[in-house]
Amino acid sequence: MRQLPKTSPEPDNQAKLRLLADSLLDLSYQTWGFGDSVAFEALVTASDILRDPTYAAFAHGWMRAWASSGPLPGELDCTAPGRTMVHLALRTGDSQLITAAVTLADYLLSRPTINGVYQTWARAPLTMPYGPAKLDPRQAAWLAAPPGGAFLDCLHFDPPFLTALGRATGSQHYLRAGVDQALALVAALQQADGSFDHFVLKAVPGSFGPAWGRGQGWALLGLLDTITSVDQWLASSGQPDPPLAAQRAALANACERLVGVMVATQRPDGHWYAVIDGRTASDETSTAAFMGAGLPRALALGLIPNNRLADVAKAARAAQDATAQAVTPDGCLAGVSAAVMACTEPSHYAHVPTGFRVPWGQGPALLALAAREAS
Repeated sequence: MRQLPKTSPEPDNQAKLRLLADSLLDLSYQTWGFGDSVAFEALVTASDILRDPTYAAFAHGWMRAWASSGPLPGELDCTAPGRTMVHLALRTGDSQLITAAVTLADYLLSRPTINGVYQTWARAPLTMPYGPAKLDPRQAAWLAAPPGGAFLDCLHFDPPFLTALGRATGSQHYLRAGVDQALALVAALQQADGSFDHFVLKAVPGSFGPAWGRGQGWALLGLLDTITSVDQWLASSGQPDPPLAAQRAALANACERLVGVMVATQRPDGHWYAVIDGRTASDETSTAAFMGAGLPRALALGLIPNNRLADVAKAARAAQDATAQAVTPDGCLAGVSAAVMACTEPSHYAHVPTGFRVPWGQGPALLALAAREAS
């Protein structure tokens, strides 16, 4: 097994947090793109844990510039860090940011659906597979004329954003739309073992991209954020809401099942293979970062049965330690793969090249180390 890089000598956790936070300021954001949601959440977290307003101010300024730039919105705006946007709007009293968030939410809810899930792309960004595999004729036809697609990453975009906006505005419409979308993604993509596939295609049976490691991280954080907003809504409403409580229970069950498969497939070194079922020896460090951030949240929300608390806590700590060891002296999470795009050939996910300084590596790494700092 290839040894993942370690820092030597190893800076302490606070020093690594600072390095990661500074690195987030230097990334090339696209306003918006995949990975920005977790990166901007990490910027705000950095300000809170390091007691330095610079990072949250950067995030707020970037969001305000987007909100003021027009025209709004477009297809890739589904990847906007909406939950963090709502949080910063409330934190700063920025009513214009809330207005932009409402405009974005209304656009997101106007999109067509695939198997009940809002369409991410009118033409799915399908690609030839990395690695030696070739596409069969049916797969080649999809690549030549891609149908619409809906993607697991959006479990971290739409439901957390819509439910947070519902909480902020008092709108049941947005809150329930976010919960419905989370449940639709679970129904479309969660498998019998608890793991999630990557995507579905319009008018094509089944789903694609099984057991992609980082995808499980998007799913876990998205489920946790959505459950948190539902809990806040139920606690503040002052009256029972049995249908919403039942939906919350379904989301909690999906989360518990996902945590179960992640704990079962974690390697002794705290990492996961790029495809978590271990069919390959390909490494991918961002999965551990996502889990180092998410598993402690699942524990804190009371989503883990008592007889599994110790196992999940151990897995969380191992993921955090593995993430810390993979942070290089210049503040980069080593071993993170490029954007995987989407491929109908399963082996693609085990051959995506690694070695990139990207939002979906730097952001979750900071969140994992922040959780490690708090433990």
